[in-house]
Amino acid sequence: MRCRADYGVPMQHSPPQRIPANALRPPGRHWYATAATIAAVLTVLGVALGAYRFSEAIDAVDTGRQFADGDTVTVRLAPEDEKALWIKERGPSADQTCDISGPGDPALTAPGIDVYLTRDAAWNPLHTIHVPQAGDYRITCTSRGPSRYAIGNPGGLVALGGWLLLSILLPTLGIITGTAMALTTAIRRRSHHKRLLTEGLGSGVGNATSPGPGPGSGSASGAARRQEAVPHGSGGASRR
Repeated sequence: MRCRADYGVPMQHSPPQRIPANALRPPGRHWYATAATIAAVLTVLGVALGAYRFSEAIDAVDTGRQFADGDTVTVRLAPEDEKALWIKERGPSADQTCDISGPGDPALTAPGIDVYLTRDAAWNPLHTIHVPQAGDYRITCTSRGPSRYAIGNPGGLVALGGWLLLSILLPTLGIITGTAMALTTAIRRRSHHKRLLTEGLGSGVGNATSPGPGPGSGSASGAARRQEAVPHGSGGASRR
């Protein structure tokens, strides 16, 4: 009876799982530039807005062209112009009466609450001026007591405060947004790097080859094959 030796079958390993190319790419460094750009743009916009509104508020009232009760002042206005009539040292009341005449149907409406300060006086908005078309308009005011009037922009210190608040919020929003974007990008890049390291170590362990036969296995299997080749009964013939 012939004995057959069992030979070991080498261990089969499945190939490592292929990772999509987009998963191998971490969040790009361009997000840092985007965050810095957003912060810079909003900061510049806030500073420019604050500077523009501040300079506009400083010259809100044309105090160099004041006129008194009964005087008529002529101003050239267009529909897109935002102008107001201001009164010195007094608030709007029934004591003052102002009229405007000119092309179309111009009107004087109630103003908002505001104030404009100079070195020696405080000015309050008396009327907001609305005109339907470009042209020259004549304005006349009277009051029960002596008053001084001037034409200017509708916004004073109160309006300036609102614009300055917005000019502060814009850079703050830009810095917060830029910082959040930069931190998010850094965290995602770090997590991505750690994940790749973990997957790399795992694939290295799975691809390890199984150990081969020992040093003496070759001679042992050869001896077994030679023993199978010897016919039965050869030992008895030699004894005879």
